[in-house]
Amino acid sequence: MILSFKRNIGFYLAIILLLFGFSSFSQAGEGDFTARFALGVNNPSSDGFEANFESKTINFPTVNLGFQYMFKPKLGANLDFGYNRFSRANNTPEFKVNYSRINVQLVYNASALTSFSNRLGAFVHAGPGFSMIKPLGDFGNNTTNYLNVMGGLELHYGVSNSFSVYLDTAYIKGFAKEFNPVSNGFGSFNGDLLTVTLGVSISLDGCYFCANL
Repeated sequence: MILSFKRNIGFYLAIILLLFGFSSFSQAGEGDFTARFALGVNNPSSDGFEANFESKTINFPTVNLGFQYMFKPKLGANLDFGYNRFSRANNTPEFKVNYSRINVQLVYNASALTSFSNRLGAFVHAGPGFSMIKPLGDFGNNTTNYLNVMGGLELHYGVSNSFSVYLDTAYIKGFAKEFNPVSNGFGSFNGDLLTVTLGVSISLDGCYFCANL
């Protein structure tokens, strides 16, 4: 039990940080506080797999859930959870991998780039997080966890005063240690991940267009 706790201590710390941040944001004053949901696809880096393993170029699904708070007109923070699944390409060993992550990111409102329309907005986001890798099937015991840093660009379209849709392109850089494929690596993954998602952002405090336009 103690060993299990030590192996997952990063995950527990990330959960505590997520809850603490959500509590802090909920107590904040007026601002742009939004709930967000996005669905899309992912592309894992080929060097994240051991020899003879390879994933499809485009994999579904990628699911992102989070909360964002703009504590200044140009600056905010985002706490989010992401779930990704990818599976084998043709002519490689059978495998599927669940890639989950928790990230805390700073958000910069770059809507000056889309000033030609009062309903368009652009946001840059980046920050550290924790990745949790869970192979499925025959390699289900080969789990691995490691730190990551994530960065991306969102393009928003304000549908109403409290609702926007957005396209997000993000890259997740993993900081995994090298592992022995024979003992704990087959079917697992320790590389980077590119995601492209389409999402909705819903205001929780009446912000204008929800995308802070």
